[in-house]
Amino acid sequence: MQTPLTGFHKASIVGGLLLVAAFCAGRQVGLSADPPATVVKASESQPVETRTYRNQLTPLENPQPLLADYPEYVEPVIESRRFEAPILIDEPGADLSVRAWRFSYNARGIVEVPNRIRAERTAVIMVHPWGIDDGQGWKTPEPAGVADFCTVEKNELAGRHTAEVVNPLLKRLRDRVNLVLYSMRGGEHPAHTPVYRSIRHRPTAQEHAAGMVALRKILKDFDYSGQPLPVEIAISGDHVFKDYFRQFPGIDAAAKYNHEGFWDLPIPICSAVDVDLDDVVYYDNDGYPGLRDFLKAQGVQHVILTGYATDMCFCSTTAGYENLSRDFNVFLVGDATLATFPANNTPRYATNAHISYASLNQFITQCSWIQLDEK
Repeated sequence: MQTPLTGFHKASIVGGLLLVAAFCAGRQVGLSADPPATVVKASESQPVETRTYRNQLTPLENPQPLLADYPEYVEPVIESRRFEAPILIDEPGADLSVRAWRFSYNARGIVEVPNRIRAERTAVIMVHPWGIDDGQGWKTPEPAGVADFCTVEKNELAGRHTAEVVNPLLKRLRDRVNLVLYSMRGGEHPAHTPVYRSIRHRPTAQEHAAGMVALRKILKDFDYSGQPLPVEIAISGDHVFKDYFRQFPGIDAAAKYNHEGFWDLPIPICSAVDVDLDDVVYYDNDGYPGLRDFLKAQGVQHVILTGYATDMCFCSTTAGYENLSRDFNVFLVGDATLATFPANNTPRYATNAHISYASLNQFITQCSWIQLDEK
């Protein structure tokens, strides 16, 4: 979920939440009926296979809305023109089907593409599953503090989404995919080490149990009291709005409202996630090159991306799709993410908008489109 303060979703910066949209640009896709030929070189010494993809777009008649399985969380995507394209990834030995779609202004519609991939080459990543206001001890500071989705009610809604949508997907895929990984803001706190497996340490069941007790005590013992909203605002000259917003901004997650040390606490993974001891936690401060190298060393080629928040962490933090899509085939699970939703009581429309913009340059799937072959 979201990184605090003004640089809200730059992974290692503690700054204020700027509730802004992240918009992307796009490209089109296709399939090959021809055998592969080694004609392109990645470097002078390493040839790479290339093939010709036949980008044949067949109009779909009366297709059902996309992302329609969980309308409480995501407004369904409805577009007047939809096309079916040939299979794009068709790996030998594939046992995982992932249908996906993207939008192209040049094609003037949505293009749907089947894919067949190997689960053993696939990682499921959940971006910023912050455990706040979920009974573990880390909670929104009062009376005016903000964190994650920035109100207790919105944080609880995100927790329900995790329980109803994301966690069932993780449980369904965990035993077959290469690994399940969670990205978390900041660095690894000493209290995290005995609780979660990282690239440095794999805790035993005994370490995990004792570590959870210690972590929750740290969180529960913290003073979550901050200052109240300003009662008086000094206005000078003609720049009334500038003075007003400077002293009463839309978001201030600094020590004034959140209490000193709030962002230094060891953030737990949301309690709605059934974390397995073999699941990996990767900390944003370890950087994207380290994540890339770790995934490649595990044999990962494909990423199924879930998590929070669609417009911020999900796209631009260490494990966001802007990084991952440079090195892996990334599927954004459009109904397993939520965008921030200021001035609204539902994330439906914000999530629809940000996933739709991402579809210009990324492939979008949904939970029901991710299907494992029966053993």
